[in-house]
Amino acid sequence: MARIFLSYAREDSDAAKELADEIGRAGHEVWWDQHIQGGSRFSRAIDQALKDAEAVVVLWSDTSVESAWVQDEAAEGRDSGRLVPVLLDRCKAPLGFRQFQSVDMSRWRGGEGAELTTLLEAIANTATPAQAEQKGAASTKPAPTTQFSICVLPFVNMSGDPEQEYFSDGITEDIITDLSKVSALLVIARNTAFAFKGKVMDVKDVARSLDVTHVMEGSVRKAGDRVRITAQLIDSATGGHVWADRYDRDLTDIFAIQDEISKAIVAALRVKLLPDEKKAIEARGTSSVEAYNLYLMARQQWVTGDYSDVRRDETIARICRQALSFDPNYAQAWALMALAQTQLLLMHGRDVDALPAAERALEINPDIAEAHCVVAQLLEEQGKQAEANEKMQTAMRLDGESWEVNHEAARLMFRQGRIREAIPLFEKAASLMQSDWHSPMMLTTCYQSVGDQEALLRFARLAIERAEIAVAKDPTNAQALAGGSTALALIGEERRARDWIDRALLVDPDNVIMRYNLACSLAARLEDRDRAIEVMEPYFERVASLTRIRHLSADPDMENIRDDARFQEMLAAAKQRLGMSV
Repeated sequence: MARIFLSYAREDSDAAKELADEIGRAGHEVWWDQHIQGGSRFSRAIDQALKDAEAVVVLWSDTSVESAWVQDEAAEGRDSGRLVPVLLDRCKAPLGFRQFQSVDMSRWRGGEGAELTTLLEAIANTATPAQAEQKGAASTKPAPTTQFSICVLPFVNMSGDPEQEYFSDGITEDIITDLSKVSALLVIARNTAFAFKGKVMDVKDVARSLDVTHVMEGSVRKAGDRVRITAQLIDSATGGHVWADRYDRDLTDIFAIQDEISKAIVAALRVKLLPDEKKAIEARGTSSVEAYNLYLMARQQWVTGDYSDVRRDETIARICRQALSFDPNYAQAWALMALAQTQLLLMHGRDVDALPAAERALEINPDIAEAHCVVAQLLEEQGKQAEANEKMQTAMRLDGESWEVNHEAARLMFRQGRIREAIPLFEKAASLMQSDWHSPMMLTTCYQSVGDQEALLRFARLAIERAEIAVAKDPTNAQALAGGSTALALIGEERRARDWIDRALLVDPDNVIMRYNLACSLAARLEDRDRAIEVMEPYFERVASLTRIRHLSADPDMENIRDDARFQEMLAAAKQRLGMSV
C-alpha cells in the first residue's frame, strides 16, 4: 500500500484525523501531525515526509485555501504529479490548482461511503499509476502541462533621485500582483524577489537559486509628467530574451503600461488568460495618477518607517488624505489611512477615530482585508474579544498574504495567550516583509514560551540582522535599537545589548513603546529587574490604550518583574486611570 502525506489547515484537524484513520484502515501509511506549527514546513521531518510520500492528499477548505503552508505542500504534490486534492467545503481551490479535479467530500460525515471510495481510488491511481492503467480507472490528475515560474526583480530607479524609490518599488509590486492573478503562472513572492534589491547578480544565478523558468527585470525613470519604463523577460535556461519593450509615455498612462506589460508576458509565454483573470489584472483601485503616486509614497513610509514614531503615522495619514482629495473613492488609501490612525490611537494615545476611514474603505470595497483588520483592533480595544476574533478571521480569509493582517492577527492571539497559534502568523509576517524585525523579535518570546531553543536562536539572529539594517538607515530608530537589544542578549552579546539600550534611551527618551521593549530586554534577557522597573515608569504614566495593558498582562517577558511591588503599583495606577478593573 502507499505512503500518504496529509496536508490540512489547523482548523480542519478533526476532519484530518477522521480521514487519516479511514485511509489508514484501508492499509495505507499516513503521515500527518495534529499539532503542526507554521515553522514546521521548514523542518526536516516534513521535507522528508513530503519527499517519501507516494501521494499528497490536500484538504481544501475555506480556511486552508488561504494557508501559505498548505499551498506550499500542495505545490510540491502538484509539481511532482502526486497531488490528490479533496474539497472539505464548497470552496474553490486556490489559483494554480483549479485545473485538478478534486474529490468532493463536503457532504461526507465519516465512515464508509461513495466519497471515501472515490478518495481511496484516487490515491491508488496517483500512487501506483501503472496499476491504475491496468484497472482502467480514471485519474484525478490532468495531462501534464508546461508550468512557467517567474521572478520579477525589483525595477531599478533610474530617476536620479533616491526619493523616487517608492515609485519604482510600487510599479514592481503591482506587476507581481498582476501576474500572480494568472493561474497558469507561478510567481515568486514579493519578499523573496526584493531580497535581490540592490544586488548585482547574473540572471541565471537568480533563476538557479529560485528554481524558476523565467526572470523579469526592468527600470523606471520618472521625471515631471513623463515616465519611461523598460522591461525584459529572460529565459533562465538559455539567458535569451523572450520579450523586451520600452514605454516612454505621459505619467497618466502608468496604469495602461502596467496592464500592457502583464498581458505581453502572458502572450510571450503563450499561456491562457482566463476572463476573470483579465478583469482582475485590469482592475485598479483608482484612475487618478496623482492619488496613486501619493498612495505609493504613503505605503513606503508605512513599510520602512519606525512604527513607534508618531511622526510616521501622522505623515501617512496626511499623505493619504491628500491622495483622497484627488480620488475620494480610492479604497486602498482609506484603508492605509485607517491603519495609521489606529496606530496613532492605540500606540500613541492620540484622540483619533480610525473607524470612519475603515468603514469608508469597506463601503467602497468590502474585500479590503486591512480595513477589516482595523475594525478588529478597534473591537478588541473595546473589550469585544469574540467580535474582534471573528473580524480578524474575515481579514485572514480575504488576504492571507497581507503582512498587516498576519502581523496583527498574531498579536491579537498573543494578547489572548494563544501563543502556539500566534507562531505561524508571526512567521508568515516575517516572511512577507523583509524589513520586519518586530515579528522575529516576537517569535523569540513565543519560542521561549514553548521551549524551542533552536527556533528561538534562529529568529533572534534574524531579528538582529534586520534591526541592524534599520538602524544603519536611521540611527535614531529607537524601536529597532530596543528590539535588537533583546535579540543580542539572547545570543549572549550582553555588552552590545546594553549599548543599544543606552543608545535608544539617548536618542528618543520619550518613546514609551520603545521603553516597553527595553524593559522586556532588561527583565527577561538581562535579568536586570531594577533598571527594567525604572525604564517602565514613564510607560505606565503615559500608556493610553487597554490593548497595550492586555499585551503586557499576557507577555511572558514580564514574568521576572510581575511580582515586584513597584510594578504592581504602577500597573494598578495605569488601570485605574484607563477605567480598567484592577
